[in-house]
Amino acid sequence: MKTLYDVQQLLKKFGVYVYVGKRIWDIELMAIEIDHLYQAGVIDAKLYARVKVVLNHEHRVEAAHEQSADGDEHR
Repeated sequence: MKTLYDVQQLLKKFGVYVYVGKRIWDIELMAIEIDHLYQAGVIDAKLYARVKVVLNHEHRVEAAHEQSADGDEHR
């Protein structure tokens, strides 16, 4: 579990398809879905932790990208 694509493929195995239209929202919804799978006992703690690390990283990257894009608009 190293990329957002890996997380998408994991969710797909459980019939969960996420597309909201904005990447950061997709990441946030994936995190909620992963939480639900873990709480339901469908995925174990080790996999849950790896997925959360990937999602947290991707969320930080996307948030930074949005901030830099907002800064470019104000010039």
